Amino acid sequence: MQLLDISKLKIILIVSAVAIAVSSLYISHKLVKDLSLEEKLRMEVWAEAMSAFNNADDVSDLNLVLKVLNANNTIPVIVADSNNSIQTYRNIEVESNDTVAYLKQTLDDFIDKGKVIRIDINPNGSEYINVYYEDSLMLRRLSLYPYVQLGVVLIFVLVAIFALLSSKKAEQNKVWVGLSKETAHQLGTPISSLIAWLELLKDQYPNDALLPCMAEDLDRLQMIANRFSKIGSAPELIPTDLYATLKDITTYMANRTSSKVNIILNQPDQKIVVPLNESLFSWVIENLCKNAIDAMDGVGTITISIFSTSLWWCIDIEDTGKGIIKSKQKTIFTPGYTTKKRGWGLGLSLARRIIEEYHSGHIYVKHSELNKGTVFRIELKK
Repeated sequence: MQLLDISKLKIILIVSAVAIAVSSLYISHKLVKDLSLEEKLRMEVWAEAMSAFNNADDVSDLNLVLKVLNANNTIPVIVADSNNSIQTYRNIEVESNDTVAYLKQTLDDFIDKGKVIRIDINPNGSEYINVYYEDSLMLRRLSLYPYVQLGVVLIFVLVAIFALLSSKKAEQNKVWVGLSKETAHQLGTPISSLIAWLELLKDQYPNDALLPCMAEDLDRLQMIANRFSKIGSAPELIPTDLYATLKDITTYMANRTSSKVNIILNQPDQKIVVPLNESLFSWVIENLCKNAIDAMDGVGTITISIFSTSLWWCIDIEDTGKGIIKSKQKTIFTPGYTTKKRGWGLGLSLARRIIEEYHSGHIYVKHSELNKGTVFRIELKK
């Protein structure tokens, strides 16, 4: 699946989730509003029945009134006089041993919510009772339902996006591993041929001064093929002298770089031994040095320093190049990102994979300033 397809699917999922959430909230709000209005009308009828019951005489037929009063089995109601002394209540579960205190507290809550119907006992309105009520349990649940649904939709979208990203990462890993192993395989044949030719040259020209240099470069080519073959499998980590390894790398780079590039390796105060796969770790340092040389346009200084914190051995690779803008300092580790006209943009992404997955460390841009330089930091566990 291409990156563009992943991005489109993410957008479709997010837009769909927003549409579902907005529609659900709108429909639920409308339903709640309609049910709330219906419950208000029911309470007005119930209040009229209560008024009729209070004003009834001995000859009044109360069958219909009692039927209306008893029909309310869902809406919590408290009837109180003008002094807010409770006369009766309905559909309220008393959750305390002190019924009077609990009902008083419930009445105060009802008063705060402001849902009240006044019933005049006599025509001049000097005596009256108040019917306080709140939404039924079903209406309160319905009010919460859209938010529950919204949470479920959000979880679904997050799980879907996570699955897509995991699928994309797994696909990228397969591509990288396949590409690396195929590259190692393709390099194997010409390297074997070159080894044979080198042996013939040694027999015919045993004193030629260029042959040792050719042998060194051929060894280097074999090491590069070996690096590619190790991508995708857990490499063996061997206790290694960190400074000696960096010294070998910087010497090799200095001999094959313009004299206008000065590579400085600061020696630590003590011998540092860390578990490394030297071949892959060298690849990381070489990549960082090559990027630094490109950033400096072949003129400047690369300074490599080793120091420690409480948990890590730290390696800082500092250059005097163009620098990296802040918005790109994390993007540069993304596969395919490159500012060069040639190359696949896999160098730094592979460097991160080697340091973080194979060596359980960290690699990141410690500091960068435009037109002044960049500091990359590698952290290896003590």
